[in-house]
Amino acid sequence: MEVILSPHSGFCFGVKRAMNIAEEATKKNDGPIYTYGPIIHNPQTVSLLKKKGITPIGSFDSIKRGRLIIRSHGVSPSIIKLAKEKGFEIIDATCPFVKKAHNIAKELNEKGYKVIAIGEKEHPEMQAVIGYTNGNGEILSPDSSFTSIKQQDKIGVIAQTTLSISQFQKAVSLLVEKAEEIRIYNTICNATSLRQEYTIETANKVDLMLVIGGKNSANTRRLYELVKSTGKDVYYIETKEEIKKRWFRNKEKVGVTAGASTPVWIIKEVIHCIKEAHYE
Repeated sequence: MEVILSPHSGFCFGVKRAMNIAEEATKKNDGPIYTYGPIIHNPQTVSLLKKKGITPIGSFDSIKRGRLIIRSHGVSPSIIKLAKEKGFEIIDATCPFVKKAHNIAKELNEKGYKVIAIGEKEHPEMQAVIGYTNGNGEILSPDSSFTSIKQQDKIGVIAQTTLSISQFQKAVSLLVEKAEEIRIYNTICNATSLRQEYTIETANKVDLMLVIGGKNSANTRRLYELVKSTGKDVYYIETKEEIKKRWFRNKEKVGVTAGASTPVWIIKEVIHCIKEAHYE
């Protein structure tokens, strides 16, 4: 059975950077290390880091001061302020592309624009972005009708970095009529766009697609949804243990793609499993 790995699968620049920062932190014996929320959306990676002494937390209650790694998705300025007040040393592993979105949101808010962030309301990246508007901004799903948005003088629009360009374009077209002035910033990461393009390209060459990544990963889920929209057979897995032999019956070519938080060792295990287990 032929297995085709889609280009740009696995760790993106921001995730690699965050992981390198975390690894460097473990080399210094300067007290406990925490991350505010999982550093990336991959349970297996978070588990490995925990074994190395990096513990994810959701609040500062009952936590001794130590070093706090700011996850790749970033956090609200209020969380950083609170951590500093409690005596934590801050290690910022926020993805530079996410940081750019933070700065844009802050600037738009300061200039009097109603900031609309298109993305997933509960996603930590979006929560952090809104934090940079002092709570004045609003997160809207790309599938929203936008009827809740009142007419504004000025609207500033930004996107979750892992959004698809088609989703962003649709949202912007609906928002144009909501303000006399509208400023649009395409904050979608270029690596995200490339990953999505190559995933569709790979799907068109194969009989079946496997999408690998954490079930809590927005960008991985979006890859799955993109492939599914083509009508191609596709399965969303975290590890090789989820693979079923029946998926490969009468299949000759299998495509594999992976989210931005999926480590290469998991990708290799999945590919090895497909090739060596003789799923015919």
